[in-house]
Amino acid sequence: MAKNNRQGQGYILSNLEYSKVRSHIKSQKYKLLLDLAWYTGERWGALVQLKISDCYFEGKPKAYINFAAETRKATPDGKHQARQVPTHQTLSEALSAYNPDSESIYMFPDRIGDKPITLRWADKILRTAVEKAGFAALGISTHSTRRSFITHLHGNGIDLFTIKQITGHKDFKTLERYVQISSDRVRGAIATL
Repeated sequence: MAKNNRQGQGYILSNLEYSKVRSHIKSQKYKLLLDLAWYTGERWGALVQLKISDCYFEGKPKAYINFAAETRKATPDGKHQARQVPTHQTLSEALSAYNPDSESIYMFPDRIGDKPITLRWADKILRTAVEKAGFAALGISTHSTRRSFITHLHGNGIDLFTIKQITGHKDFKTLERYVQISSDRVRGAIATL
């Protein structure tokens, strides 16, 4: 069930829908925020807290995006774990084209620069772009990029063991809730019999 009034799960975006939403974000900084969400599958709460040093080394994009343990959601046992995600080529190009604010340690600083933007502000940016793209009724939320990331990996034939390693999930039960199987895929599976 797609998310509606904060109920259900975030909508799975196609590549075309992602591109259309991205085109309605004016700021290069916030386009990069969406790109990081799309190509890492990280939760937005951790994304907004990224530091420049998590993404760049000596002014160049790192081979891995680092998500510090303290910025990530706790596991069911209450522990926070760091996560590294290989930098996709498209994301590396977006990072190369971006000039972070040299007055702040954060990738996405607030107006003063001593703190990152809030998750609420990031959510507002996404929702505004979603509305402008004409997708308000679809149930797109900040969690849609994580669900889309996982579902697209699975749809591209990546096994759940590898996806679990990439996303940092501790168990398959939780991970499986993110994967949406299309009706075409189900029909295709039946057709192989």
